[in-house]
Amino acid sequence: MPRQSIKLKWLFMASLLNNAGAAMLWPLTTIYVHEYLNKSMTVAGLVIFFSSMGMMFGNYLGGWLFDNWKPYAAAVITVTVATLGNILMIFFHGWPMFPILLAVICFADGSGLTVINSYGSAVTGHTARYVYNMLYMALNVGVVVGTLLVGTLLDLGIEIVFIVASVCYGAYLLITVLHFNVDVRPKSTVKSQQAAAVKSPRHNVHIVYAYCLCLVTVYLSYALWESVMSVHITDMHIPFFAYSLLWTINGAVIVLGQPLVTRLADYLSVKRQIIIGIAIFAISFPLLIWVHSFAMFVVDFVILTIGEMVGIPSVPAYIDVLTVAEETGKYQGMPNVAMSIGRALGPVYGGWVVDQAGYNFLFVSVFVMMLVTWLYAIMVSRRSVKVIK
Repeated sequence: MPRQSIKLKWLFMASLLNNAGAAMLWPLTTIYVHEYLNKSMTVAGLVIFFSSMGMMFGNYLGGWLFDNWKPYAAAVITVTVATLGNILMIFFHGWPMFPILLAVICFADGSGLTVINSYGSAVTGHTARYVYNMLYMALNVGVVVGTLLVGTLLDLGIEIVFIVASVCYGAYLLITVLHFNVDVRPKSTVKSQQAAAVKSPRHNVHIVYAYCLCLVTVYLSYALWESVMSVHITDMHIPFFAYSLLWTINGAVIVLGQPLVTRLADYLSVKRQIIIGIAIFAISFPLLIWVHSFAMFVVDFVILTIGEMVGIPSVPAYIDVLTVAEETGKYQGMPNVAMSIGRALGPVYGGWVVDQAGYNFLFVSVFVMMLVTWLYAIMVSRRSVKVIK
């Protein structure tokens, strides 16, 4: 029989294990396709693009299944598919099975991520803002663990990497089966009240779309650090190890700083926190024009990370108070779709602009994109809104 609520610790652990397993795959993709499978960098970029698109469609499907089908069954099925995909990758990681299985895993992960975020609305005893901050910290702890593991295990053989990733996904599946059987359907004793609450207010939905558009440009920019920035940094004769160390610093800053960020709720509204965070994140990109040493890259990446942890985890919490419970899956899936679109477009856009106009133009252009969408989101959300929850 379904329980009435889910404990935050189980959502936290599910997100951590999911992201630890995933983070053992995405840093590996470009190197593995190019150096192990002997494909061009263009092909490696296309593999990332189609994986990101798979995640985007998974984000949408996860939200639809949460709202229109059975949330628990949706969670179990998507995690099962991701786990089986990882297990198959242990035995079939040549060409073209590697990119096919990677796309399947990303599709399932995208769906699972939306389901986890949607389950966040069923956590009792904590504010939505606190819940989504904790889920964001779980994501980053998982990324730190996963990136450190893949760096250590790759020398032992690619199969070992896939085996350990499968163990992470297997533990994630076990938690899902045991603890996600929760009744998350909205309850209403009066049918007319339930009917009136089916749709979120139109202006609120407009705000959701505006902030998701902003997330597209933010993650398009973020994806540059996962793709072309590795080449930019190594072209400056900074070793690749130093580049990978930046991601460990990123995760460490978020893990250590997130408890401080949760205290901002006492001083800033959730909307203002998002606006400030994205502004800090965006300003780190034009500053890259004057960055020429590893120490300066660390400073710039820390600025980006501070903006990221202040603004990004508050977006799902803001969406949660703007939309009705009956549409939780739909609208919690939208920021994940926006992130996936940005991550898909970023490497393609970055590579093209670098070839045509150079890195400095790239940094300025993505800053302008973020500035325009940031101003649009502020303009749309200036009008008073109806708070749903």
